[in-house]
Amino acid sequence: MSGLPSCPQCGSEYTYEDGAMYVCPECAHEWSPHEEAEAADQLVVRDANGNTLEDGDTITVIKDLKVKGSSSVIKVGTKVKSIRLVEGDHNIDCKIPGIGAMQLKSEFVRKA
Repeated sequence: MSGLPSCPQCGSEYTYEDGAMYVCPECAHEWSPHEEAEAADQLVVRDANGNTLEDGDTITVIKDLKVKGSSSVIKVGTKVKSIRLVEGDHNIDCKIPGIGAMQLKSEFVRKA
């Protein structure tokens, strides 16, 4: 096959070029090569339900989380406002009321 990328929407490998655009014959999605490069540069973080998180979102904790080095616990249902996304294993920076600055994993939160 040629070196064309797979469709970003459905994952089909049968894409083709149409002028300056790529086209997927299975789902009819069209995109430019520039969009593909920009999408690769962006950090995509998803919550436990698969929703995409963005800077400034409000999230809710879905599991009791023990705070390492402390006897405190972040309870289920705790709402956290104005999150910031970062690279790494713990990909959410936030301030939790009553506890302070924390880093959380996105798999333990959902978008509120």
